[in-house]
Amino acid sequence: MTGPADSPADSAARPAPPTTPTHPRKAPRFPRRFRPRLPRTLRARATAAAVLTMILALSLGGGWLYATLRGNLIENTSARTELAARQAAADIAARPGPPHGDMPEPDGGVDAVLVLDDRGRALASTAPHPAARATVLAAFRPAPGEDSAVRDFDASPALASHTSVVAVVRTPSPDGDRYVYALTVLNAVADAERALGVTVLVGGPLVVLLTGLIAWSVTGAALRPVEAIRKELASVTADRLGRRVPAPDAQDEITRLAETVNDTLERLEHSVTRQRQFVADASHELRNPIAAARAELELALLKKPEPEAAASLGQALDSTVRLERIAADLLLLARLDAQQPPTVELVDLSLLAAEQIARRRSAPVPLVLDAADDPVLVRADPGQLERLLANLLDNAQRFADSEVRVTTAVDPATGTARLDVTDDGPGIPRESAEEVFERFARLDADRNRASGGTGLGLAIAREIARAHGGTLGVAPGERGARLVLRLPTAGPLS
Repeated sequence: MTGPADSPADSAARPAPPTTPTHPRKAPRFPRRFRPRLPRTLRARATAAAVLTMILALSLGGGWLYATLRGNLIENTSARTELAARQAAADIAARPGPPHGDMPEPDGGVDAVLVLDDRGRALASTAPHPAARATVLAAFRPAPGEDSAVRDFDASPALASHTSVVAVVRTPSPDGDRYVYALTVLNAVADAERALGVTVLVGGPLVVLLTGLIAWSVTGAALRPVEAIRKELASVTADRLGRRVPAPDAQDEITRLAETVNDTLERLEHSVTRQRQFVADASHELRNPIAAARAELELALLKKPEPEAAASLGQALDSTVRLERIAADLLLLARLDAQQPPTVELVDLSLLAAEQIARRRSAPVPLVLDAADDPVLVRADPGQLERLLANLLDNAQRFADSEVRVTTAVDPATGTARLDVTDDGPGIPRESAEEVFERFARLDADRNRASGGTGLGLAIAREIARAHGGTLGVAPGERGARLVLRLPTAGPLS
């Protein structure tokens, strides 16, 4: 709805609209192929969560273990190397004269000991080529006020092939300070790091895989009752409300869910049963008063009343007849909903269609039968099947323009008995193909109650088809509406 027009003053006071439209800037969106896709099932999500948790735990745990192991090994190596340097310094101080030449091999896993003077010249060593090592270690001295120091040295040709820990101890002497160096190559640390890396790289994926398999199995076992509940609920329909979902023996959340679902289904079944019983009782109780009212109206019309009174009585009689048909239809639907087993006999669909057409020879719209050459035999209640066909023909004749065609055959593709009722009327819209089978459903073309039915004819026809293990639906056609009935065949007569 549009508002009042703007006055000239208002139009002049308002600023002119911009010549180019402005659009709010949208946040950039990643292409669809780069968006992360979460697993769809709860089982897959739980497994993915367990796998990701294990990967995170292994990463954090492996990093913490690596840092802790390396720190402890280096700390122990540093303490052992400093102790070896102090022992060597004590041995040198206990000997007369300055140290020179080769020294005995140190104990405790220390690889080399080297003694330098205050000028950085090598005096004694436990390993060959002390001058090369002296060049590297000469600048490493204890800090002022301290007698020792420890630090790591990277691998170098002059010192060691791997990272090493070097401890230095200052020793006073008459010829000046002497510096005793002890060196330990960190081979054990490298071996431990290598072993830890192999363990994590090889064992980690196995642990992750095992975690995923366990999570998948455990989640599947936990959700198996849920899947059973889902399947059972999917089979619950309006005519199968007596079914109940299985409740697991374990007293857990799933058991309580199953018990709640069963309680809900039981309440629903009781409610539907009471509703159907009410409809059946009401329809049954209304039949006698309606029949009596119809008889009184017909009797009054036989007395030839005044024209105005006769017109009123005629309208009342038509409404009573319509009400009688509605009550009869409701009673039949209630019986079908109660799933009372029909009394089945061998019925020929072609013969049944021919009988119905013969009874309607005086119909304003002609009926044409295309029957199969052989009998189309089904096992059904003849009365209910006759009512089904009558409802289909009534519906087709109500909307047909010039012809209603009935076709019977055995479908070779499915092996089912088939009966088609086709008219050349306005047809049924595709979006209303299921709506026409709802109770009291009326399309726009059938709003006129004077010519329309009760709105229950096709609903009754479908319920009769379902009661006999068949189907009834709308099929596409070249013109008009085409209703197709399929029933299981009974086979040839023996």
